Amino acid sequence: MRGMDLRGELDAFLAGCESELIGFRRDLHMHPELGFAEYRTTQRIADKLTAAGLLPSVLPRGTGLICDVGSGDGPTVALRADIDALPVPDEKDVPYSSTVPGVCHACGHDVHTTVLLGTSLFLARQAEAGLLPGRVRLIFQPAEELPGGALEVMAAGGLSGVDRIFGLHCDPRVDVGKVGLKIGPITSACDRVTVRVSGPGGHTARPHLTADLVFALAKILTELPAALSRRVDPRSSLSLVWGRVEAGSAANAIPDDGVAEGTVRCLDEEAWHAAPDMIKALLESVAAAYGIEAQMDYVRGVPPVVNEEVSVQMLIEAAEGVLGEGASVPTQQSLGGEDFGWYLESVPGAFARLGTRTPGEAHAGDIHQGTFDVDETCIGTGVRFLAATALTALWEGQRPGTGEQVVMLNLDN
Repeated sequence: MRGMDLRGELDAFLAGCESELIGFRRDLHMHPELGFAEYRTTQRIADKLTAAGLLPSVLPRGTGLICDVGSGDGPTVALRADIDALPVPDEKDVPYSSTVPGVCHACGHDVHTTVLLGTSLFLARQAEAGLLPGRVRLIFQPAEELPGGALEVMAAGGLSGVDRIFGLHCDPRVDVGKVGLKIGPITSACDRVTVRVSGPGGHTARPHLTADLVFALAKILTELPAALSRRVDPRSSLSLVWGRVEAGSAANAIPDDGVAEGTVRCLDEEAWHAAPDMIKALLESVAAAYGIEAQMDYVRGVPPVVNEEVSVQMLIEAAEGVLGEGASVPTQQSLGGEDFGWYLESVPGAFARLGTRTPGEAHAGDIHQGTFDVDETCIGTGVRFLAATALTALWEGQRPGTGEQVVMLNLDN
């Protein structure tokens, strides 16, 4: 089912359940749960899928689930939504504000979950009518914010047999009814680095008789980011930014230890893999020049999300087909992290930005803020878009090479 037929089917489906989906989103918003603690959320999703005749499988930790729609004939396309909330107090004065102190859906995961649920119910009807040319794997992922949920899904076999994967994220900078798309990197790798330095300490009157640890630490803080900018292709956007520095307790005493913590962000996968060894070598070089010891603790976060070109074309085709001409708009790359990148290291796919801003609204706020909210008509938009994406990918997957023949829009700016 393609084009206007699909649009009509989706309109009819949403006419009967959009208000129920909005109510489901509000219920999740009132009862947010942090990563790997999303037990109620998981049960609510499972109940809805089971009632639709599907067979959800809860992940081993007891939160998040996987569910297949359709037969094994034809390609398999995965759709992913994250279900966890943030440790942020809800500051909105709305009837559906969070009932959990210090926790709220400040990143729109309640919307992502509801959109995928609505898409699931529509696709289940399509499968029952024999209109699904393949299998759709629904991934309701826990713990995106920790991160780690994507790896949990993969360890449980969530990508087994999957040919492509798609996901979306709320974007308050994009008007509702539109989706932001981009070929190539759309979010950044994000790692955490901690540097601990030590030396003999001493008196500030005699820095030449000891190792001036504070001065050396200052050199590390400035020299490492500067050196990285000359050691890596600038197109990779590899950056090291410090967020915490601590050393000493008295103005006239050179301390014997200090610490600096920061984040490493990168848009290029090759540079991301090379970053730890490169930063360690630079650190040791600077520390040796000033006679101090330096240790680095490098914690991997998430890889960059790099959208595959043919998959982006499928998103464009889906958006323009069911949302109308001009519904797909270019979006900028972000240095924020998103663990969807782990999936794209294993299978091709793409990540979209779902517009949540009421048209004409000057200041729609931002994610990760206690005031964050959405224009709830984005739920219907998201269901239309994600359902059309799954069907487009399934149809194109049955015709090898089709995607490569389509003229691409200019979305890689």
